[in-house]
Amino acid sequence: MQGLLKQASVSGRNISRSRAACDFRSELRETLRWRGVCGGLLWGAVVVLAVAAPVAAEKVAGAPAASAPAAASAPAATSGAVASPQVVVVEAFNANLLDLLQKSDSLDQKGRSDLLRPSLERSFDLDFMAQKVLGRGWKELTPEQQKTWRDSFTGLMTENYAGRFVGWADQSFETIDEAEAGRGTVLVRTRLHVPGEEDVSLDYRLRETPNGWRVIDVFLNGTVSELALRRAEYSGVLKRDGFDALILAVNGKREELAAAGS
Repeated sequence: MQGLLKQASVSGRNISRSRAACDFRSELRETLRWRGVCGGLLWGAVVVLAVAAPVAAEKVAGAPAASAPAAASAPAATSGAVASPQVVVVEAFNANLLDLLQKSDSLDQKGRSDLLRPSLERSFDLDFMAQKVLGRGWKELTPEQQKTWRDSFTGLMTENYAGRFVGWADQSFETIDEAEAGRGTVLVRTRLHVPGEEDVSLDYRLRETPNGWRVIDVFLNGTVSELALRRAEYSGVLKRDGFDALILAVNGKREELAAAGS
């Protein structure tokens, strides 16, 4: 694992750098567009269901709104300063994403998923996210169904990241700042630098758990909430078609992502 750095930057191969940067940019943009279980990739406001996400998220106790909350920012720790626990979590995950990018060309989809999954499980509160994505429907599931959903949800997240963060082009992450975000949460703002391309803002919202601070949402450019958009889609599938249909659709998407990334 790379060290926890304020700016996690690693030099890499220069072969086909422009092409790789372009390919990565295209993949990242596609990744950050959620089209739901039935026909697309993770993350994106393409489906009309996403319009309802802000209201849905705000009604969930402890869940983030659909856009990054406005809050007074504290400057990111300067060189030599001790980073906050929240920043440590985010920078460790971003460092793992860079490690994945560097190794992506030499690994198949399974290898990339195996490499990334431990980092996701350490950095994200996946149980919390799995519950909030289903909204009130979560409480209607049996304990066995809840476990099945958590496993499918975690697998889908892993396959998506592993399939989309591909193509090393000397990318780097920079931590911008951190801020209180309400309801006991903290927002850590970061920026992904892609040489020759426009920077991409990725902001992480974290809450404190018995196991430490964990990510519960990610915002693209301060507006697109992963958790809210996923809830708008998944809770609707569960309510409309039932649990078995939801799991079938999610596992089908996982298989599709795995095949596409191999």
